[in-house]
Amino acid sequence: MQSIPFSATERTSRLESMAKAQLDLLVIGGGITGAGIALDAASRGLRVGLVEKQDFAAGTSSRSTKLIHGGLRYLKQGEIKLVREVGRERAILYRNAPHLVIPEKMLLPLVEQGTYGKWATSVGLWMYDRLAGVSRKERRVMLDKEETGQAEPLLRRDILKGGGLYVEYRTDDARLTIEVMKTASRLGALCVNYAEAAELIYEGGKLAGADVADLIGGGSYRITAAKVVNAAGPWADRLRSMDKSLSGKRLHLTKGVHLVVPYERLPLKQSVYFDVPDGRMIFAIPRGRSTYIGTTDTNYDGNLEKPAVTADDAAYLLNAVNHMFPDSQLKEKDIASSWAGLRPLIHEEGKSPSELSRKDEIFVSPSGLVTIAGGKLTGYRKMAERVVDLVAAQLSREYGKIAKRCHTDKIVLTGGEFGSAEAIPSFIEGLCGSDIGQWAGRERVKELVYRYGVNAGEVLARVRERPSEHAGIQPDLGMALLLAEADYGMTDEMCTGPDDFFIRRTGMLLFDRNTAAARLELVGEQMAAKLQWGQERTRRVYASFLEQCMAAVAFE
Repeated sequence: MQSIPFSATERTSRLESMAKAQLDLLVIGGGITGAGIALDAASRGLRVGLVEKQDFAAGTSSRSTKLIHGGLRYLKQGEIKLVREVGRERAILYRNAPHLVIPEKMLLPLVEQGTYGKWATSVGLWMYDRLAGVSRKERRVMLDKEETGQAEPLLRRDILKGGGLYVEYRTDDARLTIEVMKTASRLGALCVNYAEAAELIYEGGKLAGADVADLIGGGSYRITAAKVVNAAGPWADRLRSMDKSLSGKRLHLTKGVHLVVPYERLPLKQSVYFDVPDGRMIFAIPRGRSTYIGTTDTNYDGNLEKPAVTADDAAYLLNAVNHMFPDSQLKEKDIASSWAGLRPLIHEEGKSPSELSRKDEIFVSPSGLVTIAGGKLTGYRKMAERVVDLVAAQLSREYGKIAKRCHTDKIVLTGGEFGSAEAIPSFIEGLCGSDIGQWAGRERVKELVYRYGVNAGEVLARVRERPSEHAGIQPDLGMALLLAEADYGMTDEMCTGPDDFFIRRTGMLLFDRNTAAARLELVGEQMAAKLQWGQERTRRVYASFLEQCMAAVAFE
């Protein structure tokens, strides 16, 4: 059967297809974990559906530090198995999505009374390199005080003792989630955003599916499934409550905040992982025309849909930066954007937020609800493998259905079909040689390739397909390219509105907020026409986006 396009206009078709016949597996939750489970299960030949009540990656999976890393601090906590696993996963991701997993130098300054001493850092980074399977050319280099100061001139010198230079991998967490979801869809998974599992349904005391509400098109769909997985992240305990199985271990939510400042206000030569006076460590990471800073780690019990950055959060991070980089003297007015995310960790009595393990765990309720909780962005594929192994064993035992073994380590994600990361520069040059590429310029083409991978060519082609349409709106290349991206988002990435586009498909609200706000009406008009919005929906989506624009720089 031909797969249904991963388009915003085909959401209803996907829900109808899910409701038409029983699924082998229904996944509730459309973050990176749910997306990984859908991909793994679909690749093994299972009939899979996934529903997400917000946009894909709208929760934790678009609000991380945006690093695919082994977690150096977890080595200090003795979690050697975790470091080894996510290090290997990082290498797999780099192979399967090279446009989204970018090696970056990371400087670890050693300071007086800091977290790490020189000997411990040298040994720790040596172990980290080997546990994480780091290639020889990317292994750590230890620096003395003078070399560290040369590597990062903005560091304060009075407490500096030396440093370690190692390699981490930067990513776009939301785009990674989207590409995993698109790959799952290509393999037959029926994934739909803005579709809420409003009620769970049971047969003979066993979970048999969910009544799903379409939050955009209206209507309700009864979706039955042999097995149901709860991959709802911070909302996982709410689903367990619906299942009347919230007992024993529970989630412990912590909030992580990041600030974005213009690069010229914190012009670091590379990413820096540095000590904070209270004993924690945070990152400062250059990205294009910005530098972002984070993260905090505090207990949270507020609104799950809209965790906010408070004035105290902002002050904590600004003070931390000014302590380590005293010449920067950042102030609240320098903040160009921000975001706050929630970590769905597993509660451990007596431990502070930063001490809680990032390991994942699986719970199975008496009704059969399978819940996955905890974990890290980097480890999503192995988390998915463990969940689908469990589900496949249940399906084999109860229904005689035999699933294939996991092989997602060999599945290249959509957009990543370069052959290797080394082939990306020549691909960029090839696009730059086209007429549209020459018009766009190398920097814009490069930006598109590191956003969409090989599909950047499709985005550029859409400018060529409708030159008169774009010119009729405004004869400006930048706007024409943006409209081509929006068109691609709607037809190929289930982008349903400005929030989806400017936050999770392009990241513009986070790293180019003023431009995103200025282009709202332009993009909104195209979306309204293609998706046939009425006046009320148009008003609501504009209001939602403008609210988020304001929230990014308004701290209570």
